[in-house]
Amino acid sequence: MSNALAGETSPYLRQHSDNPVDWLPWGPQALGRAVELDRPLLVSIGYSACHWCHVMAHESFEDPATAALMNANFVCVKVDREERPDVDAIYMEAVQNMTGQGGWPLNVFLTPDQTPFYGGTYFPPAPRHGLPSWPQLLEAIARTWRERRDDAVATGAQLAQRVVGGARLEPAADPIDTSTLEQAVANLRRSYDARRGGFGRAPKFPPASTIDFLLGHGETEMSLHTLRAMATGGINDQIGGGFARYAVDATWTVPHFEKMLYDNALLARAYLHGWQCSGDELLLRTCRETLDFCLRELRAPEGGFYAALDADSEGVEGRFYVWSVDELEDVLGDLAGEAIAYFGASRDGNFEGTNVLEGRGPEPEPARRERIRELLLARRTGRVRPELDDKRLTSWNALIIAALAEAGAVLEEPRYLDAATACADFILGVLRDDDGRLLRTFNAGQARLGAYLEDHAFLLEALVILYEATFDERYFVEAHGLADQIIARFADTERGGFFSTPTDHESLIARRKDLEDTPIPSGSSSAALGLLRLAALTGEHAYEDAAAGALQIVHRIAADHPNGFGHLLQAVEFITGPVREVAVVGEPLEPLVRVIRRALRPSLVLAGSPGDTDATAVPLLDGRTPVDGAAAAYVCESFACRAPVTTPAELSALLDS
Repeated sequence: MSNALAGETSPYLRQHSDNPVDWLPWGPQALGRAVELDRPLLVSIGYSACHWCHVMAHESFEDPATAALMNANFVCVKVDREERPDVDAIYMEAVQNMTGQGGWPLNVFLTPDQTPFYGGTYFPPAPRHGLPSWPQLLEAIARTWRERRDDAVATGAQLAQRVVGGARLEPAADPIDTSTLEQAVANLRRSYDARRGGFGRAPKFPPASTIDFLLGHGETEMSLHTLRAMATGGINDQIGGGFARYAVDATWTVPHFEKMLYDNALLARAYLHGWQCSGDELLLRTCRETLDFCLRELRAPEGGFYAALDADSEGVEGRFYVWSVDELEDVLGDLAGEAIAYFGASRDGNFEGTNVLEGRGPEPEPARRERIRELLLARRTGRVRPELDDKRLTSWNALIIAALAEAGAVLEEPRYLDAATACADFILGVLRDDDGRLLRTFNAGQARLGAYLEDHAFLLEALVILYEATFDERYFVEAHGLADQIIARFADTERGGFFSTPTDHESLIARRKDLEDTPIPSGSSSAALGLLRLAALTGEHAYEDAAAGALQIVHRIAADHPNGFGHLLQAVEFITGPVREVAVVGEPLEPLVRVIRRALRPSLVLAGSPGDTDATAVPLLDGRTPVDGAAAAYVCESFACRAPVTTPAELSALLDS
């Protein structure tokens, strides 16, 4: 018999729909039942690709005796952290305050008024490794609620003061200037792993936003080395492309095998930028293979992109991706020897007796490497695949729009541009409510849940990039409208910056500001950078002022802790300038635009039109015309514009001066 999750669109919630636990989704029914029955809420938070979420579900939530204990004492609520980042952020911070650590599955106990009083992550079905069993914990919490409720309520009241994220931070007194950037680079250098790439020790997460900041700042030693180390490591799927969530070791060798859309979107852009800065073909190839993985395995029929691939298949983590030497020899025949050397495979393996393939040995010549990949991919296609989380999230789709649009423009690859525009049109056409406001998630034919700051901000950035890639003014107009929504519905008019939820969001115990750019950019950092870029295209100072307010709150913290603020540091780089505004008009546009796109120019905004600009929606194009019938580029910087130029050589000299 199914519980109340069977009708949900989240694959994670549906995974629990046959549990004997009387799960409810987060919402009025669950909250009302807790008040009515005077019971604590047991809120269990996870996501579909989470390995330990699956483990705890199999061990505890599928067990009838454990489920009976949960049902008798609590109102049990399942939350998909990817659909409800607001709920997850509040209770993750509460558990981190209680225990000093966090992660998923996240299991937290709340009073009926949503106040947390105890929580943790994974609990085993029997006591081990110093952890109580899940049934023991349930009985202890139920007893506390019956016999010492006042203690639980008092604990919750204290915790409730500490779950607001950065909402109580005041703007820093010192101005935003380039010293923030220099201090950030110096601090990154202190944590940099010069031998193996990346920052800090194991486990290692791909630092895409930090790499983009470093590349944009002109730093190439740490950034390019890290890109190369990840590209050749097991964290990068050497057969099918695409990056796993993180490496469990310091060498990028053995990954936690789940693949997330957001990681691959962010990393594809970082690899594109690395290639623009270095000309390294390995980085370009990695960019292409990452995007091709997204198009092949994560693209939905309507043009949106699915959220993730699970780490597990057949109940075993990584089984889909690993190889024995015998299997490599069987598949590859005469190619096996050089492939085994290239992949670093051995009889003993590097992961539970099997091999996670790397790309650090002598590389076969390109045609032979591609043949090896084709043969292995064909064999792997016959294996039992990891589960697919097929929901489409607005924010994550916006990240892949940005990656595809920029790569499509820089590489002059029409299929990337086509995929970017199709995805943007899907979001703009389907992920809106009856009032035209953005929605968070789509699956099973339903768009639902009001969008958060990150959805609006990521889409703002993506639409600006898509406009610059296509010069289709529809996307500029949509970006303009999103910017106004961000300021009207998310801005903090007292302290500056942006809340993570809009003014009309449901009432939670806290209205947070989520500021850190890990594992993805924060909505606040993204809003700041998107507004700054739009301000440069429009000349609207209100956008720049709103962005500056967000940066003023946290720029000094970012300098001290740069690993957590890579996207915000890109916004600081932009606002401290100089910024170039370039308008290209006339036919043919391509020779001039190609000059602009061949290099990484993060502090440049671009507008273009092949024809008449009299009715343009883009202020930067106002009054711009071809020169003597030839396409012309107008370059402005620091409130002054140069005379238009008409040849690629002239434009190159101007931009590189």
